[in-house]
Amino acid sequence: MAGGMSAECPEPGPGGPQGQSPGPGRQCPPPITPAPWSLPRWRAYVAAAVLCYINLLNYMNWFIIAGVLLDVQEVFQISDSHAGLLQTVFIGCLLLSAPVFGYLGDRYSRKTTMSFGILLWSGAGLSSSFISPRIMPCLEAVALILLILLVPDPPRGAAETQREGAAGGSRSSWCEDVRYLGKNWSFVWSTLGVTAMAFVTGALGFWAPKFLLEARVVHGLQPPCFQEPCSNPDSLIFGSLTIMTGVIGVILGAEAARRYKKVIPRAEPLICASSLLATAPCLYLALVLAPTTLLASYVFLGLGELLLSCNWAVVADILLSVVVPRCRGTAEALQITVGHILGDAGSPYLTGLISSVLRARRPDSYLQRFLSLQQSFLCCTFVIALGGGCFLLTALYLERDEARAWQPGTGTPDSKDVDSNDLERQGLLSGTAASTEEP
Repeated sequence: MAGGMSAECPEPGPGGPQGQSPGPGRQCPPPITPAPWSLPRWRAYVAAAVLCYINLLNYMNWFIIAGVLLDVQEVFQISDSHAGLLQTVFIGCLLLSAPVFGYLGDRYSRKTTMSFGILLWSGAGLSSSFISPRIMPCLEAVALILLILLVPDPPRGAAETQREGAAGGSRSSWCEDVRYLGKNWSFVWSTLGVTAMAFVTGALGFWAPKFLLEARVVHGLQPPCFQEPCSNPDSLIFGSLTIMTGVIGVILGAEAARRYKKVIPRAEPLICASSLLATAPCLYLALVLAPTTLLASYVFLGLGELLLSCNWAVVADILLSVVVPRCRGTAEALQITVGHILGDAGSPYLTGLISSVLRARRPDSYLQRFLSLQQSFLCCTFVIALGGGCFLLTALYLERDEARAWQPGTGTPDSKDVDSNDLERQGLLSGTAASTEEP
């Protein structure tokens, strides 16, 4: 029916005046909107610090094997391929719960879901502490207490200018959420880019300390280790370098995205693409220069890690901008699962397998062991370049998917394509509803 918006308002609820709606010509009263949710700035900072602490403990658990890898190989007499398989099995077991907790986080209290996850996680750590002395269960217990006391549980979509009902549409099933995410090409390509990042990060985190130690032995700076415990100063050096470049890289990436997003709408995936494409030659030079000069290898390795770290905050922002609030938990869980299963769950094993295959065809010497591990690392340079290409493809779909995520009632597989300019003209991006006219 042509003509524009109807002059009649919807019938009020049981508390309305005699259940009658105003007649033609009368103006509808303004809709009642709930008061916006807010949080004191100091408490927001405290909550962010607690979540960072929890994430720190998470990654400490993930890479604890890498710090004692040489001792593990000496004690159990295992090859590089079997050593890499340890990390694969460890991460694979951790990721079995990611889709489940993502589903629960979208439908129930996220704070309760996280608390339950930390309880299970710390329980597993406590069980292993009976085998060998570990401080991690104590730190995880502190994390659980801080989470319960200091971290709020805000309503979904509270950070956006629009309310959750407008942004997320009606509640849908997990399968509908997955279908929606599968048609969200910005999410798909950015997830593949994150997978490439996780692949390289996992391989570096697991094998780089041993690679640097063997380079030190090749240069005659340290005798080879044939009996545990093995003294490896490169574990501490590489760990310190990773922390420093990680902190600086996250800050630089987030600030660059904040500044350039104002003038270039596709700045975020372009920043990710350029940093990954620049990481590839840095990593290549760090590998090929290691037999010649260890200092240059460290410099390019640090530069590569810095460029790689520029993306972590930016990829999280991409996900938040292209996915509706009601299924962000599922989206995050799927990105974590895909990224780690195809990324750092397999890259340590694949790197170790290639190294073992190359070593089996060569004379048994420390130099050949080092060269085998060096050449197995080269696959990371190609993977990280492919990751840059995935983020370039993300940039092609970003604006369209952002517009869809901000459209009221979207998020289901049946959502119609809407041009972002039309959305802005109708006022949907600011959270206000506009009427539609039928021809």
